[in-house]
Formats: sequence, structure tokens, C-alpha cells
Amino acid sequence: MSLPVPAAPTMDVSSYALLDFQSGELIASHNPDTRVEPASITKVMTVYVAFDEIKHGRLKLSDTALISEKAWRQGKDSSESRMFIEVGTRVKIEDLLRGIIIASGNDASVALSEHMAGSESVFAEMMNQYAKKLGMKNTHFADASGLPDPNHYTTARDLTILGRALIRDFPEMYKIFAERSYAYSGAPKVKAQPNRNGLLEKDPSVDGIKTGHTSAAGYCLLASAQRDGRRLISAVMGAPSWAGRETSSLELLNYGFRFYETVSMFGATKPVSTIRVWKGSEEQLAVGVLPALSMALPRGSSAQIKAVPQITEQAVAPIKAGQKLGTITITLNGKPLRTVPLVALKDVPEGGFFHRISDSVQMLISK
Repeated sequence: MSLPVPAAPTMDVSSYALLDFQSGELIASHNPDTRVEPASITKVMTVYVAFDEIKHGRLKLSDTALISEKAWRQGKDSSESRMFIEVGTRVKIEDLLRGIIIASGNDASVALSEHMAGSESVFAEMMNQYAKKLGMKNTHFADASGLPDPNHYTTARDLTILGRALIRDFPEMYKIFAERSYAYSGAPKVKAQPNRNGLLEKDPSVDGIKTGHTSAAGYCLLASAQRDGRRLISAVMGAPSWAGRETSSLELLNYGFRFYETVSMFGATKPVSTIRVWKGSEEQLAVGVLPALSMALPRGSSAQIKAVPQITEQAVAPIKAGQKLGTITITLNGKPLRTVPLVALKDVPEGGFFHRISDSVQMLISK
């Protein structure tokens, strides 16, 4: 028996989104597509671009970046949001990444962007290209650190998409986001800076991602937690205080873990049905969904899930695995949830000459 799902918590924030990592579905939201300032959560995209450059061999953790006056001054002018790098010095990319992720350094963000693209403005265009590729439909970046700009905006939904991509695409490097503090060896007089994400100390299931704050944006937090092998990502925007963003984020994550579950269905080893194959080396073909379908559902409701297949194409060999042959509609208590392609689960080559002739005749008769 499924558990009744209450409404998502009411919170004093401008917008929020809660996303199920495995399925990519939003579980709960409030104004998820309203444009907001991302503030320092911008740096998640700065880091994403750097991680991708490293993954493809275009950047190394051991490379060093020359610190420009612009990078140094942007850190100096932003008081607390700095890594304390000095103009004219060379800093390892690995240090800059920790300076961005943990210390939220504006100076480190500018330095990294200049090293990768030559200038921060060119790097911002790279960020926008990545945003488009990831499906962040209501996002535009103007800088690498999150300083206010009329052309610098995002949404709660888009930030959860970015968080999901970060964890999915770079699981090993993502672990830096869980580190509690960082001390830059190039600034020995500066004490180790704690990670701005206070949820790391409050909830052991939380392992990221990034805070943000400006007077216009309010207090924001993109967070992720994993419990019992299931991961959720939350974006809380426009809270009135740092404590408010943490409390709201935890309420949202707890709600998602308590009242929803992620269900995996079908896949290569779980056919929906079998159908007749014409002119093939085999007469029966298993059809289903590739890859396996994941859905975020109210906890305990999976028993009420039904799959209704509809064959729209004759299965005539040769057939390739993944070839679309129809659709399948997933319903919960009679309500359609999603319609996805119904595909062949294996290859079926052509049969012998006489078998093909025989099937051609039968196909004509059966019309």
C-alpha cells in the first residue's frame, strides 16, 4: 500500500527545486523556472568546465596559472570570498579548484577562467555553451565567479540539472566538494578556510555542493545528499539567511527521501513482451525499453505501476537492438506518467532465402 504524499514543505525562499538523481525527475518545486541570480553557485559551472578539460586531457591538475592583477584584485575587493593568491605568482590548477570549491574564491575563479580561455569574457561563452549542452534552458553566464550582472541568471531547475551533471560526469573529482576545509600553502599567514556549505557538518549524507550569496540574490544553496544508495539534489534560492538556506535545504531533502523512492524498470534483461519477427533467423523477439527506465515515485506505489505496450511497426528482419517498434505507456493508478519508445532488445539477422519467401507470402495473406 502506497504512503499518502503530503505537499512539499512551505519555505521562506524565492524558489526551489528537488531532483531525483537517477531519474532526473523533479520531485518537488516552487517557482523552479523563475530567473534568479546564482551568486557563487556560478562557480559550479566554472569547475564543471575545468573538470571536463581535465577529463579530455586539455588541462592537468599539475599545470600552473599565472595570476593576473584582475584576478588578484577581484579577490581583494570581495573581502571574504578569496583564496588569497598574489598577483604575478603561479598557482597549480589543483589549488585553484580547491580555492573555488571550498573557499569560494573569486580570485581563483577569475584566474582559472583566464588560464583556460585567455580572458574571463571568453570563458563565460564557454560556460554558456556547456549550459546549452546540459539542457539548462533558462541560464546565461556573464562571469566565472557570480558577480551581479543583468545578463547573469539561472533557475532552481537549471541548477539541479548542473549538479546532476557534475556528479554523473565526474564522480571522482566531485569528492572535493565534500572536503571540510582548505589552506592554500602560498598564503601561510591565512588560516585554513572552512567549506561554506554548513550542511556537510550537519548531515553526514550531504557531500556537496555549493553556497551563494549577494544582497540581491539572498542566501542560496545547491546541495546533494545520498542515503541508502539513493541521491537527491536540491536548489534553494533567495533564503533570508545562511541558516535559512540550510534549514530549507534539509527540509527539502528529508521530504524527498521520506516520501519518494526511485524505481528502475525494464532494461535489456527485463522484456515487456515478445512479438512475431518476419523474414528473420528467429521467429520471436523480446521487446522492451533501453536503457532501463528510472522513475521517482511516491514511496510504496510501485505495485500500482502498469505498462501498456503498443506495437506500431512490423518487426521485419534484419532488426538491430534498440530499433523502435512501438511505444509503452507507464501508468500509476490508471494515470499516464510517461510514454517511451518500445524497442528491440537484441539483433535479429535475416533468415534463409526460402524462409524469407515464405514469410513474404504470409505477410501478404495476413494484411
